[in-house]
Amino acid sequence: MTNQRADYDNPWKEAISLYFQPFMAFLFPEIEENIDWDKGYEFLDKEFQQIARDGEISTREADKLVKVWRRDGQETWVLIHVEVQSQYESVFAERIYVYNYRIFDKYRRQVVSLAVLADESRSWRPNEYSYTIWGCEVLLRFPIVKLLDYSSQVLEESNNPFAVIVAAHLANQQTKQDVEQRYQIKLRVAKRLYQRGYGRQDILELFRLIDWLISLPDNWQTGFTEEIRRYEQESSMRYVTSFERLARQEGVIQKGRESLLEVLRVRFEDVPRELVETINQIKDDSMLTMLHRQAITIASVEEFMVVVNQQLASGEQSS
Repeated sequence: MTNQRADYDNPWKEAISLYFQPFMAFLFPEIEENIDWDKGYEFLDKEFQQIARDGEISTREADKLVKVWRRDGQETWVLIHVEVQSQYESVFAERIYVYNYRIFDKYRRQVVSLAVLADESRSWRPNEYSYTIWGCEVLLRFPIVKLLDYSSQVLEESNNPFAVIVAAHLANQQTKQDVEQRYQIKLRVAKRLYQRGYGRQDILELFRLIDWLISLPDNWQTGFTEEIRRYEQESSMRYVTSFERLARQEGVIQKGRESLLEVLRVRFEDVPRELVETINQIKDDSMLTMLHRQAITIASVEEFMVVVNQQLASGEQSS
């Protein structure tokens, strides 16, 4: 599965944006109970990106800053940090601490930092940052959840839509080297959408996120689509037509373009119109994913334009 996309950030960002309350209820239930959902909540993505940029901190697409109200009527800020790295990182807890104090410094509000550990190591569970010198002690201890702790039984029995996201994420990790097993698990996760009685809109959104998280080679994806179509017909559950699925795929590509352009604007501010038009013509989601990664680290927008032209030329030669 080395050629399959392992870009977790964007689907997690989408999932949290669409299902923030279910996300909190499933992963941080005690905190969810203390939020006044009747007063709503507000994502502060642009503000968070500015805080990170001012502090020269690298951020991921899935990092979220959310303004919520407590049930006792007090306003508070909640930083939802979704860590999608699949390997140990020594400075993770330090980065959470830096996020926390920079947000506090900007808003002078209480900040709650939360971390979802989505890696593949059962033993890596960083939940605090501290240091002590000359009698001065600094300590930040923050709640964490480890996705590997969720059993398949818990995920299958839950009606929370975010259980589907966690199941798809774990399935992607567990089947990197076995495409047939990946295909079977994706079928099982997808069929569960219908069996759980979700509404039509939820099925459409969750189906798109599953497709994003558990990618398949083209020939296997074709078989998957046909099997789901048969299942719909046999179960009299024609929630999602083939036309709608194609439209949703185009939506994924469009969001990939928008995400890429946002990274370029954050890093370089001015993006040439010619480059914007070129990116908006790209219809290959894997190419957009690769360019997104390049945009995060490349030195200049001019160098990025060279990379884009090379990729487009390579695509034309292979077609």
